[in-house]
Amino acid sequence: MLKKRLIVVLILRDGKVIQSVRFKHTNVIHWNPSIAVEFFDKWAADEIVVLDVSRNKNNRKLFYEVVSNLSKKCFVPLTVGGWIDGVEETRKVLRLGADKIAINTKAVINPEIISQLAEVFGSQCVVVSVDVKKHDGEYEVYINRGSEPTGLSPFNWAKKAQKSGAGEIFLNCIDRDGAREGFDLDLLRKVVESVEIPVIAMGGVFTWQHLVDGIIKGKADAVAAANIFHYTEHSAKKAKEFMKQAGIDMR
Repeated sequence: MLKKRLIVVLILRDGKVIQSVRFKHTNVIHWNPSIAVEFFDKWAADEIVVLDVSRNKNNRKLFYEVVSNLSKKCFVPLTVGGWIDGVEETRKVLRLGADKIAINTKAVINPEIISQLAEVFGSQCVVVSVDVKKHDGEYEVYINRGSEPTGLSPFNWAKKAQKSGAGEIFLNCIDRDGAREGFDLDLLRKVVESVEIPVIAMGGVFTWQHLVDGIIKGKADAVAAANIFHYTEHSAKKAKEFMKQAGIDMR
């Protein structure tokens, strides 16, 4: 059985690290993203995910600089997402030091992109990010930074993404994002049961127990969080120690 992973997420808008609450991007946490990594206790996290949620690509050059700078400091796998729209953009961020890319909106619009990226770079490089919230009591996939409903079931979409060549699913529950209520374990379990590839849980972490629940109750292969790790008392090292004490076989 593969060891479980703890993943730290940096959400960037116009090159600055921000907080996210139900996909509404509130205050700036760090003006310089490189400073943020100092809180991760010498990379006790197993992976880093950097997401560009800028409203447009006007500051993309700044984002590239951030990715390049982080990759030089980063000794764990680095996944880059946001505005990934095909082979050339993927090649660009990989050359800057990313190990994997996360693709969301473009994958829903044209699922063939997943196959193209998997063929060129390998499935292990392709993470399909799935943003979900409830609509009329049912789980539904949303795109364009959580603003546009698609009518897609997250369970069926996860299956299709896997079939198309995705190596992992990055599952983000919009309703739980920044809500401090823990993962939506029902949603998480059902997505995990729908696919054979690893599922990363994101959205809602406020305590270390939430991370444990995501692995044990939600059956996730990895758990991720953003907001909670931007405070010195909430270190990745402490989180991993808590998870190990709960009996989880961590990487």
